[in-house]
Amino acid sequence: MSVKEATKTAPAPVRATPEPPRPAKRNRAWDEAPRWQIYLPLGIYLLFTLVPFYWILLFSLRPAGSTSLVPWPMTFDHFEKVWTDRSFGTYFTNSVLVGVATLIMTTLVALAGGYALARFDFKVKRAFMLALLCSQFVPGALLLVPLFEIFAELQMINSLGSVILAETVFQLPLSMILISNFIKNVPYTLEEAAWVDGCNRMTAFRIVVLPLLRPGLIAVGSFAFVHSWNHFLFALMFLNNQDKQTIPVGLNSLMSADSVDLGALAAGGIIAAVPVVIVFAFIQKWLITGFSAGAVKG
Repeated sequence: MSVKEATKTAPAPVRATPEPPRPAKRNRAWDEAPRWQIYLPLGIYLLFTLVPFYWILLFSLRPAGSTSLVPWPMTFDHFEKVWTDRSFGTYFTNSVLVGVATLIMTTLVALAGGYALARFDFKVKRAFMLALLCSQFVPGALLLVPLFEIFAELQMINSLGSVILAETVFQLPLSMILISNFIKNVPYTLEEAAWVDGCNRMTAFRIVVLPLLRPGLIAVGSFAFVHSWNHFLFALMFLNNQDKQTIPVGLNSLMSADSVDLGALAAGGIIAAVPVVIVFAFIQKWLITGFSAGAVKG
């Protein structure tokens, strides 16, 4: 074979394609700033946030009359005093009942109303949404007298049911708006596909839509629970007997015109705060997801 024939039969060399130029990486502002300029403001903010909590913990754990800045020797006498002598065990039980009942009622009613607002069109829909928004500007103190008259006619004064109903009514507008936005983010075609498969509207909602609303339901339910747990005004006005009162009213009873038991007040504050902190520690992931999803319309 000649050199010319060997050249013709030999495969042509494959040229490597050059890699496209990579875009220049932009340096962000926080990448250029020294680390201490980031951590110093965060540390100052954290200090101002945690010092009040440490102060409450200090007063609740150190003996009465002590001026030490360290809770040593540590004592739990203040907790025992408020739990037994000041009936905080009863207040705690009543607050749990009010919070759980408000959570359940608010979530169920807001779920039904939010679905109607998200999936149905009716003539007064915009006016109804505007009324829901405007109701958030009405302070609860403005409606104390008419609510008291209504509950007195229904013989619900000095009953936990009056506080539960009042808390539910005031939580419903915002909860209904949030739930409706959650449902709007669920594609309507998923429900239509379930209808084609033979499901009715209720079954399609329960099987398809409801599992996708878990972050939204957790966000709305936790918001309703915390608000009813911390609310002071309704429990003060509608509950007279000591065995019906809640924790905010119990904390108020620890303060008199002549003196304040700081140790007992601090112990009561920790008893009131710990359940809420525990709840938020467990649900914070779903809570952030729920509020971010319900804040925009899909």
